[in-house]
Amino acid sequence: MDPVASAVRLAVQEAVHILSSSEDGGHIISTLQSLRRYLGETETQAPPEEQEEFSRTHFSTILRCLVGKLSPDWLDLLPDGQLEELWASFFLEGPADQAFLVLMESIEGAASPSFRLMKMARLLARFLSAGRMAAVMEGQCGQQAGPASRLLQETLLTRVVGLPDHLGNRLQRETLAAFFPQNYFPLLGEEVLRVLQAVVDSLRGGLDCSVSFLSQVLGKACVHGRQKEILDVLVPRLTVLTQGNCLWQRVCWRLVECVPDRAMEAVLKGLVEAAPGPEVLSRLLGNLVTKSKKAQFVMTQKLLFLQYSCSMPMLQSLLGYLAMDSQRRPLLVQALKELLETWGSSSAIRHTPLEQQRYVSKALLICLTHLGEAELRASRDELLASLMEGVKSRLDSSLPPVRRLGMIVAEVASARLHPEGPPLKFQYEEDELTREMLALAVPRPAADGPSEAGDDELVPYDMSGDGEQRGSKTPAYVRDCLEALTASEDWERWEEALRALEGLVLKSPAATREVSLELAKVLLHLEEKTAVAGFERLRQRALVAVTVTDPARVAEYLAVQFYALNYSLRQRMDILDVLALAAQELSRPGRLGKAAQRGSPGPGSQPSGAAVPAWKAVVEERVRRKTRRFCKGSTGRAAAAGPNEFNAVAGYFFFPLLQRFDRPVVTFDLLGDDQLVLGRLAHTLGALMYLAVNTAVAVPMGKALLEFVWALRFHGDAYVRRGLLSAVSSVLLSVPAEWLLADLPDELLEARSWLADVAEQDADEDCRLLAVKALLLLEKLRDRLLPLSSP
Repeated sequence: MDPVASAVRLAVQEAVHILSSSEDGGHIISTLQSLRRYLGETETQAPPEEQEEFSRTHFSTILRCLVGKLSPDWLDLLPDGQLEELWASFFLEGPADQAFLVLMESIEGAASPSFRLMKMARLLARFLSAGRMAAVMEGQCGQQAGPASRLLQETLLTRVVGLPDHLGNRLQRETLAAFFPQNYFPLLGEEVLRVLQAVVDSLRGGLDCSVSFLSQVLGKACVHGRQKEILDVLVPRLTVLTQGNCLWQRVCWRLVECVPDRAMEAVLKGLVEAAPGPEVLSRLLGNLVTKSKKAQFVMTQKLLFLQYSCSMPMLQSLLGYLAMDSQRRPLLVQALKELLETWGSSSAIRHTPLEQQRYVSKALLICLTHLGEAELRASRDELLASLMEGVKSRLDSSLPPVRRLGMIVAEVASARLHPEGPPLKFQYEEDELTREMLALAVPRPAADGPSEAGDDELVPYDMSGDGEQRGSKTPAYVRDCLEALTASEDWERWEEALRALEGLVLKSPAATREVSLELAKVLLHLEEKTAVAGFERLRQRALVAVTVTDPARVAEYLAVQFYALNYSLRQRMDILDVLALAAQELSRPGRLGKAAQRGSPGPGSQPSGAAVPAWKAVVEERVRRKTRRFCKGSTGRAAAAGPNEFNAVAGYFFFPLLQRFDRPVVTFDLLGDDQLVLGRLAHTLGALMYLAVNTAVAVPMGKALLEFVWALRFHGDAYVRRGLLSAVSSVLLSVPAEWLLADLPDELLEARSWLADVAEQDADEDCRLLAVKALLLLEKLRDRLLPLSSP
């Protein structure tokens, strides 16, 4: 046997025997001090070969023996905590990896709660604060890879990253602050930096080192969801250290390259989020995406197409990183092609959430700003073909936000891909999202300087007394308006007739009913011949007034015309709007009194009519003064009450709209390309159903509407599905609960199953919310009826 190993083994056996059996404090402390020779911490140090043998073979045995003797009585064998301090020095000054493993092993094996558990936990906190975790990791950076080494690294990796979980499980409410994840992982980041500094110093000295263990620690911490805590410490320091230092840059590149594939996504996403810009990201990653297939997939596929949680700074850093090196730019061109293909896919438009479509659109605009003219010119034909196909698909969508995305991207992309051609220009509302997207592609204009031709010194002319000059061409009767709108070439009279028509219709219902169908036809086909302010609003209000005055005939006429030939989509949607507004007006209590007040006075009105309220107020005031009241109630006027006029005519509004939705005509196909009108029809039917609450016709209306919904429940357009879900809620709100369960039990069961699927799986967020609301209504309906059915 080797004499060195034999001598150390005998000394350790004797020391273990003394520590296990002796109760003499002086004997114990002399034994511990003699063992410290092997740690190199005393003046009389053991030879290096004995120190190495002790550390490799016997150190863990001594530590376990010390843990086994730990008790209040044993520590009190010497006064003033001398024995405890000497006992702790073996854990704080010996080989760090073995001390750490024994500490974790003893904490997990100690009874909870106990004196030994808390002592070992506080000692572990001292171990961390003394920077010993850096020594644990540094010891793994110089070891040769072997089976035993890999097993040790795997054990250390689990304990290092899982320390907060292990300590939290053992200590429960007594967990020390040092073991909280928000405190531990920033400390772990500081220790990783210290080890990296040691690695750089070793490389400068010509020694070989490995950062594989550090990469595994970083990857496992990020997989556990602690990217922010550890990278918020690492990235700012590495940003400074890698600036102008090639050695630090290569160490960082190697650190990320050695991250296991299963942790690569978490690490890269954390770095993209923490890096302050593409320049820093390029220094930290290098050309990682060209070396690692996993990294390339994460950076060019996962973060761009499969996820959409990256913020705009993250997206700009990611795409800017791909653009900063000639070896990475082909990946940026390929990303642009795939983004444009996805952006224009009709299937993706129908089945992906709107938020993800916005994300892809922003990524596409950022790509365009990073690519040069030569790169775009090389793929111009392919990109333009994808762009035009996408613009068509998006402009055909029934959702305004989807159409707006198509317009914005089409304008920017066409200007970049085909700068010499005529630019595409669309009209759309500008909101915060629009301005944000345009800012991604268009540089901010310079601030305007002061105007040389200012008009601040000019005195404004007083025009407060001016008024619009009008002739006496205001029509006095409904027939005059009809004649002016159809046969008059006097545009001023035509305009006055349009302005006066609503008031005359409401004031003269009998005269209106005589020509109601003619008026409806004229207004439906009316086109703006002059620049009338609010023309569409005036025409719609007049048509609503005519429908309210003669609801049965006009509503039936409009519903039939909805499916007739030779109408534009705009006119068909106008019909739906008018029917919904007229139904709302008819269902409003106290409508007749307010309508009479809104009607404009005719030429034959008596001049004394305005004096009636004055004398009536005088009489009421005198009565109030002379009346004694012993109890004063509410003085507010009661809400107007009256019958629901929509009750008698609801069928004329509703059923004709349902009769021919599945029969296409030459210029109109609801089940084909005209899905925008189909969505509007579903919303209108839902509104009519809601306004027919508690009416006699509500049950057949509800049954017919549920059949309509059931036929279209799997429609691909989100706007149509929203209308169908709103219609289901309208049925549940409008039809009495008893009638629903008596007449529509099968339909309700089928609707419940479908609503549950939509709430869980539909790609559109609004559809999911509407389905949840409908399910809640079904639950309330069931809860309300269960007490009635119970004995």
